[in-house]
Amino acid sequence: MASEIHVNDIGTKFLVTIKDDGSVVDVSAASAILIKFRKPDDVVLTQNGVLDSDGTDGKIYYTTQGGDLDQAGTYKMQVTVHLPAGTYYTDIYTFKVHCNL
Repeated sequence: MASEIHVNDIGTKFLVTIKDDGSVVDVSAASAILIKFRKPDDVVLTQNGVLDSDGTDGKIYYTTQGGDLDQAGTYKMQVTVHLPAGTYYTDIYTFKVHCNL
């Protein structure tokens, strides 16, 4: 993630490592990777995540597009990964989106 995120930033990469009890989860066989963003007005935006490599390292990411970060304020983000062995939910992360001049 960039050190400071601004309204209407496009191309901001959110990189998450999926872990279970502190151990990395192999997500190479994931049938779905969903990233939910809760905006400051409580609207939830769901986007598809992508494997950062082959998935054995548990790393997934999403790169923002136009309209994703359209409000200043505090956002929340959570990843859901659907695997043959079960469904994993990450912790809920909080980040701030700053105003522009």
